[in-house]
Amino acid sequence: MGKKICVLFLSILFFTGLKSQTLKVGDKAPDFKLPYATKDTIVFEGVRLSDLIGKRNIVLAFYPADWSGGCTTQMCTFRDNFVELSKLDAEVLGISGDYVFSHREWAKHLNLQFKLLSDHKHEVAKLYNSYDENSGFNKRTVFVIDKSGKIAYINWRYNVRDQSHFEELKKVLSGLK
Repeated sequence: MGKKICVLFLSILFFTGLKSQTLKVGDKAPDFKLPYATKDTIVFEGVRLSDLIGKRNIVLAFYPADWSGGCTTQMCTFRDNFVELSKLDAEVLGISGDYVFSHREWAKHLNLQFKLLSDHKHEVAKLYNSYDENSGFNKRTVFVIDKSGKIAYINWRYNVRDQSHFEELKKVLSGLK
């Protein structure tokens, strides 16, 4: 009986500690470097988040997988509003566990104007609490990182079917301009 209580106590401490690691608005965005693809190229050397800080506001759009219906809707929404997002001084970075080769073909197929980052080991998704251990895929989460490198917005359950989620994202970006 004593052993079970000890295991329960340690489990509670462990999971409580994990919860306290959850990112929140105002936190410094964790830095990372990932390879990426665009519709025109693959860059294996990657892009480092800290190299982008200060230039524009950054939209990190985690998504489960290339070529799926919901993810296509999500990325096409960013594509179709690319000019408007650019006017709001935002750079979109899509992030999934797919390889850069899939990203390039998908970006070409959809005519995407932004980078798709390859987080094949899901290290960045885990860093941003955007990985679902049960499914093995990224969760659909969206972060906005302001020019000072702080997290300005988090949507833990971004819904591609709910236009108000995208409108909320634009509203946050317009407040950062």
